[in-house]
Amino acid sequence: MNILAFMLGWPEIVLIMVVILLLFGGKKLPELAKGVAKGLKSFRREMDGVKGHINDAIESTENTDSEAKTETSENKENQADDTGGPGSST
Repeated sequence: MNILAFMLGWPEIVLIMVVILLLFGGKKLPELAKGVAKGLKSFRREMDGVKGHINDAIESTENTDSEAKTETSENKENQADDTGGPGSST
């Protein structure tokens, strides 16, 4: 949800639209809207890319951690077998 939408009521939104109309004129509004839409689309695409990189980094860290835990538990089992611990046949 957009935080700005909760802070602005309909009277404020209408006032902002009137001010924009007076500043830019009716002929410039479609061009202005297209430019804003392109900018938002580009921003969202870049944010999705950043989110993807962050998620990839998190997954690779989790995979590395789980592999390290598996190797540690395997090493402990091998050491117990070598020293005559539980499971060794001496």
